[in-house]
Amino acid sequence: MQNYRPFSGITPAVKALIILNVAMYFLAILLDQVLHINTANLLGLHLPQSHYWAPWQYVTHMFMHGGGEELLRGRIFEGLSHLFFNMFALFMFGRILESVWGTKRFLIFYFVCGIGAGALNSLVGWFEVRHMMEQYATFQTTPTPSILADFVKNQIGHPAPWIWEVIDSWINNPNSPEYIEAGKQLFERIIDLKINIPMVGASGAIFGILLAFGMLFPNTELFLMFIPVPIKAKYFVIGYGLLEFFLGIQNSASDNVAHFAHLGGMLFGFFMVKYWSRNRKKFY
Repeated sequence: MQNYRPFSGITPAVKALIILNVAMYFLAILLDQVLHINTANLLGLHLPQSHYWAPWQYVTHMFMHGGGEELLRGRIFEGLSHLFFNMFALFMFGRILESVWGTKRFLIFYFVCGIGAGALNSLVGWFEVRHMMEQYATFQTTPTPSILADFVKNQIGHPAPWIWEVIDSWINNPNSPEYIEAGKQLFERIIDLKINIPMVGASGAIFGILLAFGMLFPNTELFLMFIPVPIKAKYFVIGYGLLEFFLGIQNSASDNVAHFAHLGGMLFGFFMVKYWSRNRKKFY
């Protein structure tokens, strides 16, 4: 174990991870804008059904927090806020864990939680897409505007007006081959969008760090901006985990957060901390 002091300055691994994440954020913007390389498709984690999927994405997605595509859409604040809060949590809690465990063990924990989070998100996403394909098979057998409308409501938080215009026109012309074909194309487009939206960010690893902090320092009182009173770390972690589980089960169409990735990071973090507590002499 290396001789770091908890609650002191930034530790080596945490410092390197923060620098790398910030550098990757701006490098992604540069590559997207100057060289027209879609870094999100290349390095973000896609579902196994996507033709963009690649095995290295289970690692590289942890260093992506948006980029040039968000800049073009005028949503750069989303990427910056995502990056800021992840790095802030890494600084606040990660340096304490690295002080206790040492750099090597901390990095193993960080990457296992991040990769595990991606794996669980991929598994859940695979089942979700499979269910969508079953719905599409039913729709192909009996294509009706009502089935399409229900599918749109469940999959898109705020559908564009033209989508409802297509559905309304189909309702007024239920036997029109043109609108039936348009409905099928819209169905396929929504599924394709679901498959090819990448997951980005270090949140899975960060949630693993939060879980570990709550297990190692359960009675440490935390002062949080959105909670006006101090709360013990163990209660904060349990509450946050339950909230993520509830939001993941809800699967709201307007929610684009990978809640099961967060839970995956916590799950892998839990098992690792429990394993270490039983086998203190050897881990790697």
